[in-house]
Amino acid sequence: MYEYRVHSLVKYSMMTHHNKCFKIKMLGSDFEHIVKLLSRLPGVGTRSARRMMLYLLNHKDQLMLPLSDTLKQAADTITQCDECHTLDTQSPCAICQDFSRDKHLICIVESVADLWALERTGSYKGLYHVLGGTLSALDGIGPDDLNIPHLKQRVQSAPVQEVIIALNATIDGQTTAHYIMDVLENCDVKITRLARGVPIGSALDYLDDNTLITALNARSGA
Repeated sequence: MYEYRVHSLVKYSMMTHHNKCFKIKMLGSDFEHIVKLLSRLPGVGTRSARRMMLYLLNHKDQLMLPLSDTLKQAADTITQCDECHTLDTQSPCAICQDFSRDKHLICIVESVADLWALERTGSYKGLYHVLGGTLSALDGIGPDDLNIPHLKQRVQSAPVQEVIIALNATIDGQTTAHYIMDVLENCDVKITRLARGVPIGSALDYLDDNTLITALNARSGA
């Protein structure tokens, strides 16, 4: 029994040493470096990054090389629009250059992802203004760190009649929205915000109190 325990301990020690050596070798390889880069993507952990890298290696010609070329091309060509601050291969972007868009409307969003979300609906035909974030005292993000000064310049210089504030319903989002309303207070423009309340298909019993209060305060005629 004693010899069996000693043998087990020695075997476990050798396996642990082997795993450590293997890990050290992997950390110094190109493979592990790419895994580290992939794991920095949102929602991607180390294990997922390893699986992604293995899949890419097993599909070099079909996926890995074309993806590498496409990413390199995107890094060289995609830029920020000087007007609305979205991302495109040209500046002004395709939306700002589209003559069919309503130049009298500007929708303010926090990020390019929010712009894409609104574009997916196909119901908005105006222009956009991407702030690049929200005001945050904890993170040290002030008005000059965002695209708020340029927003006021656009409203004053362009034939804008309405500004739609489409920011997230968070504390920072609401703070930013109130600040923008103060900035545009003296501008001859109508300021509106996205309606908030009960989502379609939801049950009242499952909604939080703040959502119900907002829905009651923003109620409309039947």
